[in-house]
Amino acid sequence: MSLTANWSYPTSIRFGAGRISEIAQACAAAGIQKPLLVTDRGLAGMAIATRTLDLLEDAGLGRAMFSDVDPNPNEKNAEAGVKAYREGGHDGVIAFGGGSGLDLGKVVAFMAGQSRPIWDFEDIGDWWTRADPEAIAPIVAVPTTAGTGSEVGRASVITNSETAEKKIIFHPRILPRVVICDPELTVGMPPFITAGTGLDAFAHCVEAFCSPHYHPMSQGIALEGMRLVKVYLPRAYADGSDIEARAQMMSAAAMGATAFQKGLGAIHALSHPIGAIYHTHHGTTNAVCMPAVLQFNKPAITGVIERAAWYLGIEGGFDGFCGFVDDLNAAMGIPATLGDLGVKDPDIDRIVRGALADPSTGGNPVEMTEENTRKLLMACL
Repeated sequence: MSLTANWSYPTSIRFGAGRISEIAQACAAAGIQKPLLVTDRGLAGMAIATRTLDLLEDAGLGRAMFSDVDPNPNEKNAEAGVKAYREGGHDGVIAFGGGSGLDLGKVVAFMAGQSRPIWDFEDIGDWWTRADPEAIAPIVAVPTTAGTGSEVGRASVITNSETAEKKIIFHPRILPRVVICDPELTVGMPPFITAGTGLDAFAHCVEAFCSPHYHPMSQGIALEGMRLVKVYLPRAYADGSDIEARAQMMSAAAMGATAFQKGLGAIHALSHPIGAIYHTHHGTTNAVCMPAVLQFNKPAITGVIERAAWYLGIEGGFDGFCGFVDDLNAAMGIPATLGDLGVKDPDIDRIVRGALADPSTGGNPVEMTEENTRKLLMACL
């Protein structure tokens, strides 16, 4: 079976090994003639970024790059990126990298033509309508990890550096016009990043599948996304050069982000404030929280998880599924508790407040209260 295709759902996706060679054509399709490539500091000097810049330069599109991006990008990174975009006279953004590069690149394109501060566009009610849609620059997204799925998302997670809170900035036009999913770009990921990002994709699928909201298309995508992670993440973790496993994990990542239009839940509600305060890796934090959240939601999701277990070929229904998650985490070297992850002497009240304020709480199958969220957090610790 050939793992190469062109997709137009949820946006235009050029999928397949080696397709970074089409970056100039992708820019043309998006209407970009002078792109700013936005990526993180770690990727800026790597061969995959250099080659992409070479391809752009060879096509007459320049080789401009902005890489002042923190692992949890914040409004200061966004301001610096917008400054570079405006001063460079750019007309579009190539968001390149993992979740941080993708999220920041999308926000730079979004904010480049806006006059209001970034927090005016937080994902609250209809705040997104405050933006001038015609001033949003076109985006080409190029993921280099397989987890966040931000390349097919209509939002970015940006940390407020003053309050250490993760905020979701939303607008339908933040969705990139063209995506290049080239699994060869993920071959260099070390095992621990492969594990953390892959389990992030799994968490997206699990929470979307368990969300009580109605979205049957997302439900089906989430279920198959879980299967892809089950089959291919262990292979990608064991052999980073397994291009089939890398490709299937890129699919799973995009599927998870497409599926969570249906909603997320307590896993993300906890991991957002924990990551913002203690700077833990997002996907790994999700993986640590997942076993406790499954038990927390058990009264509402037993039947749902039993159906997922049947599809995935996992025996034992709900308990069998939970056992699979435990075994997968252990096989990937995921810490058993948040304490083992490095969250020492946590501010329980602050995390609980952050979790209850997070938009992800609205998709959790069990209503989250101060009392039960505190108990849940203690179980994760």
